[in-house]
Amino acid sequence: MTYPEFFDRVESIMLYDPLADFLGAIESGVIEITYLDVVKFAGHSCPTVAGAYLMAKLGLEKLFPDAMPHRGEIKVLVKGKKDAEVNGVIGNTIAYICGVSDEAGFKGIGGRFNRSNKLFYDAPISGQVRLERVDNGEYVDLAYDPSSVPPNPKMKELMQLLIMGKAGIEEKKMFQSLWQERVEKILLNKENWNRVLTISSNK
Repeated sequence: MTYPEFFDRVESIMLYDPLADFLGAIESGVIEITYLDVVKFAGHSCPTVAGAYLMAKLGLEKLFPDAMPHRGEIKVLVKGKKDAEVNGVIGNTIAYICGVSDEAGFKGIGGRFNRSNKLFYDAPISGQVRLERVDNGEYVDLAYDPSSVPPNPKMKELMQLLIMGKAGIEEKKMFQSLWQERVEKILLNKENWNRVLTISSNK
């Protein structure tokens, strides 16, 4: 499987998954989620998926400053409606990282390890996304805006050619390269993080 090499340079997210530990799926329950994992989940790499990954990573670090986040024990709330704009992509991607779902999720074993009813849309929150700990109610609100890392001016024209089926092989490769170049700048240039991401909490 071939993919942009910078995927492997994105810092991974480490979590403890009590369900995986209980059932012996992962030794000691320690799970590493990489950017490549969320690309596989979403089916693509774009500024939105990159933003969801960053919100999850930095939000969890803020929420669990002294311990590994417990996967499945974090609520994910999205301010917008599920079917509006990219809210579904963001919510589903963060929920995947946090190991939770809406009402269709895993109901648990003997009253433990419930993953359902922990993903909510159209939530009355101040940020774009909220990550909330189930155990103590602490939360972080996050908002993401990638406009400060603009796309290459050539991308619009190249995309139109691709959509109309008029792009050649070299034009297709150039578009793909420029597209992923922007994603790389968002994920790997930490100076951009303070520009694209806003974080506040109730701690």
